[in-house]
Amino acid sequence: MIADFATSIGARMLTVARATGSYGLLFSSVIREFPKRPFYFKLTVEQIYHIGIKSIGIVFVTAFSTGMVMALQFGLGLEKFGGKLYVPKIVSLSIVREIAPVFCSLMLAARVGAGIASELGSMTVTQQIDAIRALGTSPIKRVVIPRILACLIAVPLLAAIGNFIGIAGALIVGVSELGLDPMFFVQKVLTTVVITDFVTGCLKTFFFAFFISVTSCYFGLNVKGGTQGVGNATRAAVVTSSIMILIGDFFLTKAFFLMFEK
Repeated sequence: MIADFATSIGARMLTVARATGSYGLLFSSVIREFPKRPFYFKLTVEQIYHIGIKSIGIVFVTAFSTGMVMALQFGLGLEKFGGKLYVPKIVSLSIVREIAPVFCSLMLAARVGAGIASELGSMTVTQQIDAIRALGTSPIKRVVIPRILACLIAVPLLAAIGNFIGIAGALIVGVSELGLDPMFFVQKVLTTVVITDFVTGCLKTFFFAFFISVTSCYFGLNVKGGTQGVGNATRAAVVTSSIMILIGDFFLTKAFFLMFEK
């Protein structure tokens, strides 16, 4: 039994090591081929539309509802101790620094990551990726790089929009449910949130966008097992990118604190 357990652990570690190596090779291929011609601007713009414009609705719902819930929870909790007036400060800082970047990125990992992984997985299963290579075109250049660039552009912009939407939701609850003056709420937000808070939140989303795009492309290009493999790759892409976002958020928060708070 011990030998079987050790063999299972070793096999899993070997699988993780191979996946990590393949992930690194994909990243190095992207870096190597990025400056080379041709540049597929049209494909990049199309991906920005699919990733960015079509995701505004889900970002709006996520940020708005989260801002409302946070304002209500903090307001009802702090009201018992006479701290209701601190709600604008607490909620605005939480949204700008953590909630909007992380929650919006997680929702985009589910929507965008699943879309990229399934699309590239279908292309791999139907041998469209092989056809691109046969035509003398690099799949990395034509398929992967436009999606990575689109994520790096769209995700930070969506998170920035989510900041304002989340604060707007908190403002509505603060005025309607907590009885706070709207001008007081806005004034406290403007005096509390500084440019550094916006910068740190937006910088996080660049890393999150990288996690989503590269991870989804990796699993999509390495599909095995036909159509069932496409489903497995899609699920793995969403789970892996979400875990990377949550773990990466801790280290990014620590790094930005050391950089900006000193």
